Amino acid sequence: MSGEAAPPPSWRPLCRLEEIPDGGAKEFAPSSGSHNGLFAIRRGGDVFVYENSCPHIGVPLNWAPDRFLDAKGRHIVCGTHGALFRIADGMCFKGPCTGLPLTAIPFRVEDGVLLVDPEGAG
Repeated sequence: MSGEAAPPPSWRPLCRLEEIPDGGAKEFAPSSGSHNGLFAIRRGGDVFVYENSCPHIGVPLNWAPDRFLDAKGRHIVCGTHGALFRIADGMCFKGPCTGLPLTAIPFRVEDGVLLVDPEGAG
């Protein structure tokens, strides 16, 4: 052994940014060894990535694949009990988990690819 520290794990690629519809969301499977998946929302050049888990009871938020937003596309909605969350910060403002946030996932975009931090990547 050389005594050198192991390099940090690589960031996990999720998809190309254009694979997330503008004004829509996309679901991602859990990484190996994790229980919860992730989802990303794109609003033009803005992207938001959260763990797919309701802070109220831990169930996945979506009621169908890639279905995380309300009918008008303005809020994240929990398919189990209808709680509403702000897209920009994941804070619940209506429902049984009012005042509790979704878990935001650190990410970056490189060459049009959405990457998430392996330390917080569900």
